[in-house]
Amino acid sequence: MAKLTLPAEEWMYRGHAACPGCGPALAMRLLLKGLGPRTILAIPACCWTVIATPFPTTALAVAVLDNPIESTGASLAGLRAAADALGLADVTVAGFAGDGGTADIGLQALSGMLERRTDAIFVMYDNEGYMNTGVQRSGATPQGAWTTTTPVAGTRRGKREPKKEIMEVVLAHHPSYAATANPAFPEDLVRKAERARAARGPRFLHILAPCPPGWRFSSEETIALGRLATETGLFPLYEVEDGVYRITRPYGTLKPVDEYVRAQGRFRHWTDAEIRELGAQARAGWERLCRRERETAAVARPPPIPLTA
Repeated sequence: MAKLTLPAEEWMYRGHAACPGCGPALAMRLLLKGLGPRTILAIPACCWTVIATPFPTTALAVAVLDNPIESTGASLAGLRAAADALGLADVTVAGFAGDGGTADIGLQALSGMLERRTDAIFVMYDNEGYMNTGVQRSGATPQGAWTTTTPVAGTRRGKREPKKEIMEVVLAHHPSYAATANPAFPEDLVRKAERARAARGPRFLHILAPCPPGWRFSSEETIALGRLATETGLFPLYEVEDGVYRITRPYGTLKPVDEYVRAQGRFRHWTDAEIRELGAQARAGWERLCRRERETAAVARPPPIPLTA
């Protein structure tokens, strides 16, 4: 395997309060390598509020604004206006919210920020549940997953509803740049953060963030599970710039979903038939994404992101 080529600078301090194997912590560390020190973060109530800002300490070497869980998009608009008024054109304004603070409680403010063309980056780290408050289901929780509010007992078999397609919601607002990312593929994540920083207008990053206690897997398996999520087609890596799709981690053949599902306690109740159905859904989603890439191939494309690992 080729050696990783990542920026050496660290904008996240050691000794933070994240759980062992925390996917959101890895996501933040890599994101800041791409965004750099001239960044102002807006962080709502979520796991990262606990990790980053318990007074009087901080885990980050950049400016941070704590905001209510529903208002990250509004906070980004205010921070961008303030930075512009002060002549801080080189400052990147970014939000870093969980799936609850993005796809659920924060969706209205996100929609407003995108529709008003706010010059900022909204980052959703997706650990697929309200993990900070005890593993409750969110709109981004996969269908059939166990959580404390979607139990498995008797006829109850986890969450009834499918995972919310947040990228589809975001792309309906025509952002200047949007991408999925995964800390298991660090160079891809950093390059997308760099591309988002260089773009202007509303931008969105959807980062998968495996959660050992919430997903019920051993903390040393975070990277392995993250890789499987992408290699099975359940969380493909792609970017959309001015409506043009580009898959940044292509696969000729997807891996079966079995290993990914069986490694997580939240899916322990699943039958073989349910796992086969998930595999069929993953393949259908991957084929749909490949079609979109082909359909937009005639449009001028952005330069490719080099991947060496």
